Amino acid sequence: MYSADPGSRPVQRISKVRRDYNRWVADETLEDYALRFAPRSFRKWSSFRVANTAFGAVSFLALEAIGAAITLSYGFVNAMWAIGVVSLVIFLTGLPIAVQAARNGLDMDLLTRGAGFGYLGSTLTSLIYAGFTFIFFALEAAIMAQAFELWFDLPRPIGYLLSALAVIPLVTHGITLISRMQLWTQPVWLALLVLPFIAVAIKDPGQFSQFTSLNGRLDDGGFSWVAFGAAATVAASLIAQIGEQVDFLRFLPEPGPHNRKRWWLAVIVAGPGWIVLGGLKMMGGAFLAFLALQHEVPVARALEPTRMYLTGFEQVVGPGAVAVVLTGVFVIVSQIKINVTNAYAGSLAWSNFFARLTHSHPGRVVWLLFNVIIAVLLMAMGVFEALEQVLGLYSHLAVAWVGAIVADLVISKPLGWSPRQIEFRRAHLYDINPSGFGAMLLASVLSVSAHLGLMGEHLQPASAAIALGVALVAAPLIARLTGGRFFIARQATDFGPRHRVMRCTVCRNRFESDDMAQCPAYGGAICSLCCTLDARCGDRCKPGSQMHEQLAPLLSRVLPRGATPAMVRRVGHYTLVLSGMFTVLGSTLWLLYAQERLRLDSLEQQTTGDMGPLFIKILGALVLLAAVAAWWLVLANESRQVAQQESDRQNQLLQREIDAHRHTDELLQSAKEAAESANHAKSRFLTGMSHEMRSPLNSILGYSQVMLRNHELGRAQHDAVSTIRRSGEHLSSLVDGLLELSRIEAGKLSLMQEPLDLAEFLRQIQRMFEPLAQSKGLEFSFSTSGRLPPRVSADPKRLRQILINLVGNAIKFTERGSVSVHVLYQREIAHIEVSDTGIGIAPDDHQRIFKPFERLAAGSSVEGTGLGLTITQLLVDLMGGDIRLESAAGQGSRFRVRVYLPAIEGTPRDDASRQVIAYRGALRRLLIVDDEAAHRAVLRELLAPLGFEIREAALASECLAHLDTEPFDAVLLDINLPDADGWSVARTIAARAGLSPPVLIVSGNVHDNTAAQRAGSAVAGFVAKPVNEADLLEALRTTLRLEWLAIPGSDVHQPLPELDPELARELLSLSAQGRDRALLARLAEAAEESPGMAYWSRRLAGLLARDRQALHDTLGDSIRRPTGASIDG
Repeated sequence: MYSADPGSRPVQRISKVRRDYNRWVADETLEDYALRFAPRSFRKWSSFRVANTAFGAVSFLALEAIGAAITLSYGFVNAMWAIGVVSLVIFLTGLPIAVQAARNGLDMDLLTRGAGFGYLGSTLTSLIYAGFTFIFFALEAAIMAQAFELWFDLPRPIGYLLSALAVIPLVTHGITLISRMQLWTQPVWLALLVLPFIAVAIKDPGQFSQFTSLNGRLDDGGFSWVAFGAAATVAASLIAQIGEQVDFLRFLPEPGPHNRKRWWLAVIVAGPGWIVLGGLKMMGGAFLAFLALQHEVPVARALEPTRMYLTGFEQVVGPGAVAVVLTGVFVIVSQIKINVTNAYAGSLAWSNFFARLTHSHPGRVVWLLFNVIIAVLLMAMGVFEALEQVLGLYSHLAVAWVGAIVADLVISKPLGWSPRQIEFRRAHLYDINPSGFGAMLLASVLSVSAHLGLMGEHLQPASAAIALGVALVAAPLIARLTGGRFFIARQATDFGPRHRVMRCTVCRNRFESDDMAQCPAYGGAICSLCCTLDARCGDRCKPGSQMHEQLAPLLSRVLPRGATPAMVRRVGHYTLVLSGMFTVLGSTLWLLYAQERLRLDSLEQQTTGDMGPLFIKILGALVLLAAVAAWWLVLANESRQVAQQESDRQNQLLQREIDAHRHTDELLQSAKEAAESANHAKSRFLTGMSHEMRSPLNSILGYSQVMLRNHELGRAQHDAVSTIRRSGEHLSSLVDGLLELSRIEAGKLSLMQEPLDLAEFLRQIQRMFEPLAQSKGLEFSFSTSGRLPPRVSADPKRLRQILINLVGNAIKFTERGSVSVHVLYQREIAHIEVSDTGIGIAPDDHQRIFKPFERLAAGSSVEGTGLGLTITQLLVDLMGGDIRLESAAGQGSRFRVRVYLPAIEGTPRDDASRQVIAYRGALRRLLIVDDEAAHRAVLRELLAPLGFEIREAALASECLAHLDTEPFDAVLLDINLPDADGWSVARTIAARAGLSPPVLIVSGNVHDNTAAQRAGSAVAGFVAKPVNEADLLEALRTTLRLEWLAIPGSDVHQPLPELDPELARELLSLSAQGRDRALLARLAEAAEESPGMAYWSRRLAGLLARDRQALHDTLGDSIRRPTGASIDG
């Protein structure tokens, strides 16, 4: 059993164009399963339908013409003996063919392949079969043209054309329509067929006895061996009709216990049984021709079926228009019935022939037109007039072909000289099987030689018998001598019972496994049609099976010893092509010669003797041209094969390269996925770690900010709290750096563009680092050039982060010398240059220092995380800019940054040094939701002094309960709650009926803060933990559209001013009346009027929020304190 090597890779790839073409070819042929095995699933026609459709093919009137021709030529006795013997032979040879076709679902071509002819050997028989279809198509169309002439007095040439074209629309619809048409027309046709004979039997039965005494023009009366042989040779051409019968039999269901009798009856009736009625029709045609002669119809006209049946119908209704109408209806119905079948069978035969030669299939309709055109040409050449000569020559080829098939089915297979199964798939066949093909070739040559008189006059009448006898003997003998090894080129793959229906690797259609073969070229199962159409595989699956490989050993014995294999192959190919061309040209010229000789004979001219040499000279000239053309075809084909081989080689090299690239891509993809997986794991770790660290940092920084508001702290305590805050902020910046690195790498960080006063921003950077540089004894310079716009659009936080990282590193790694910062603003591009005279960076380290956690060895003692430059580069890239480094070890460094900062109109707002103490407008109520009490307390301490009414909830359920019972202006919501996720809670709040309060997320899960997440959860803003007071207030201002009441900031350790007693009385009165909003507004107003009152405004606002009694005591003390007293903080 053959099996493809599982480790081997397919050498052919299937392009979309190729797959679409093969799929179209398969779809075009699926209804009739042309070119292929008829699957069991389609073989569902009833026995009656198959028998009725196939039996309708007997309607061709050429049977009557043949019977009349041989009877008028050779007499009644010889003709009847010939018809009887030939009918018996046709029945006996057709029976095994019909049985095998019906059992295996095969048409005549597929049956021929497996019955001893091979894959290409059956190509020649397809040509023989196609010849049968177009010869009889031409005969039938010529008969229809006679009917047109009788009815409409239409010229014959026009009648030929109309007769041929009339059937094309019917044949294009395939076998189903043919079956319906045969069913509908059968009763009418049978009634009209027998009506003339019934009328003669009733009116003048003596005509039958007179018919038996008819003598032919070429016999002497009585039985003659020569006349019998000539008549039998013409009638034997009908042996190929079994091919048309098989086209219908392949749709018969398989035999079984429930349908065995009906199956056999259908096989006999639809198969060889056609000749029973066919033989009677030949006899009937002879009788009608005799009847026409009795009515003084000329002999040439009496041979025409139209005239025969006109004479017959005149016996029914008498001479006149009715007889003409009946004749016309009968002839036209008969011609449509048979010529639809002829045209359909011819299209299949030509499709088989050209599909194997050209490896393409333009569609069955194309070959239908081709078949019709050939038939029209034959009609124009007078094929009907040369009927005996044409069929006499053709019959030898047909008999030899059918005889070789029958010999294999009846003799070789039962004796075990050939495989019992009929293998029809290209993938398992030799191109040429000498058993059937050789026997047919031998039988054809001997029988044609006998027919032409080359073997003597005694054997000339037996030429058809020689064809049959030689084929029956030679086919089994060759099979025995060769051991049957040319039947199967390789054993078929057993796909197993689980794969009865499979999908073709090429066309992707599904077929039964009987129609599939394992193809190593495509690395899978391929259907028989796609295998037929493939021209690139080179039959890799069956080495040594191609025709030139089979002929090479034989030719090497004939050719000189030094002949190369290429020369042997070339000569073999040339011999085959030239033989085919010679056969076609010789047959055509012979047909022309026979037709011309008959024409001259009818004119009683005696010049026919001079025509033979002329046609021989024409044939010689054409053969000479054919010899040149054949050699050109051989060389062109060889060039094409060389080009195809080179193309295949290049394709294979390219495919290997593509496979290598694909393998590399797979490895890269695997590495990428592994890296992404590791990166995701890192991101998850950083997210979790940042959240765990932010939770305690939130408390540390929050309470440090609250404590720093208390101006009653001593300087030592204030410094300690400031140190705590700075340490917490440093730790927070480290967490932020790790988290930002993770967010940037994950593509989740987006810039928050806002108006920025660029000049003030740069002054802040200068004030931030100038003291630090001076403390290390470094010269620090900060300069700008170009006209700085009042405001630019930028993300202040990210731009500040870039400058802090660069300037901070410059000061950090410079022990002596200078650090300089220069900013050039030009065409909305900020060129920032940071230079130092520090330790410098070696060129080999220029790329390394931008990687995470990479630090210079020389600076390993300097504090840092190794993330600054990495984040800087990523932020610059995110802002659409670039960063460059110029440095050498020991020579300092220069970083150049370019970022796009477009200018915007407007005046900058200077409130950086102002402290918020309240807001204008109505009281606002906030709901703080956090499972950590300390975190809730931090937010409460930051917001309550500003005049907000605060409510708290530790769970999501408590939050929703508060919202059901109380109105709130905003909700400050943590993400990680014990009973729900903050994002889902936000969505629930947004989906509530009525007016829902906006939600601000306050969480340490900064990694989840994306625009998509905020939009999907209907969140108004996000504030990161540890909470920065300015960020929180800005988020509330934007969300609630607040207007803050602020006072200028001041140093808490400056001498404290006195509180004006009158102002104290006013404030005390407002507090006593409960007018807290008015009190806060008056404090803000006092701070704006006198910068020295900022301290009192902050302090009293805080007391109002925390302890009203303490507020009253402080105001009372101020009223009672003498003027000029000071307050110790």
